[in-house]
Amino acid sequence: MHEYSIAYDLYATARTAALGHKATKVMKINVEVGKMAMVNPEQVVYLFDTIKEDDPLFHEAVLDCKETEPQTRCPCGYEGTEVYVCPKCGALPELVKGREIVVTNIEIDAEDEP
Repeated sequence: MHEYSIAYDLYATARTAALGHKATKVMKINVEVGKMAMVNPEQVVYLFDTIKEDDPLFHEAVLDCKETEPQTRCPCGYEGTEVYVCPKCGALPELVKGREIVVTNIEIDAEDEP
């Protein structure tokens, strides 16, 4: 179940960033999950909610996972979202984007600097 390790990595990344910015609480973590990452976003959110339970910094935190479409290209000039067969020439297109799991934004409340 690699969703657990992904959920934990998202938690650890957000925690490190929040502490680095003197956060008093983490409100929301926005994540883009490529459809070809072979990850169930709902399961990642559920596991993230379990991991964050005992951390007061994450009491109100929400993990927002958005799935993104893959992007492919083919030597024949095709660029699009077809993953398995190029609609122009029938070859296997190259996957350019779609396997990534990227934290795009972390919303926090932070202490005011004096």
